[in-house]
Amino acid sequence: MNTEIKELITAWSKHNIGSLYCQNKEEALKIVLDLIPIDASVGFSGSATLDEAGIIESLKKRGNKVFDPYLATLSKEESLAVRKEGALAEYYLASANAISQKGELVFFSAFGNRICGVSGAKNVIVICGTNKITSNLEEAIKRAREYATPLNCKRLNWNTPCAGDGICRKEICLYPEYKRMCCQILVIEAEVSPARLKVILVEEKLGF
Repeated sequence: MNTEIKELITAWSKHNIGSLYCQNKEEALKIVLDLIPIDASVGFSGSATLDEAGIIESLKKRGNKVFDPYLATLSKEESLAVRKEGALAEYYLASANAISQKGELVFFSAFGNRICGVSGAKNVIVICGTNKITSNLEEAIKRAREYATPLNCKRLNWNTPCAGDGICRKEICLYPEYKRMCCQILVIEAEVSPARLKVILVEEKLGF
């Protein structure tokens, strides 16, 4: 563990944000399965990080009730309803788009379920690779908007200007011409309860 990560973990501790550090996604998966009881309900926001670590599928296979809004069998209205249910689950899983060196966690959202889940769920676990660490909050928001969002738009085939060339053009990314993804921004600076939100920081590149 280098000095940068030690300072980040110290900052989280001072802001009532729990943290666990591990070397790879396999260790991260084990931590998540240890933290979440097998009889607990789980909500989550779409995340390449969660997909790469196999977290959601592992929770489903062992028997947890998982609110999955991304099932192909769901209509748009049904998917939105499941997103709302997931935000009220006993545990909510997500990955931040970026982390500042002071510990601020940045989340962008399109539909708002991610914002609702991360900010209001009873238990929140955020899984992030060290590739998401930035020098300050300004750089973290820039990373979320100009790096992570274009890659997610391309991955999910959203009709946005950035999906084609990776360049953010928020001034023209408007309806009805485009389906904008970065509609809402949440910045977590601190927590009142020291037990509500935990970050699993993984010493490898995960997600965007």
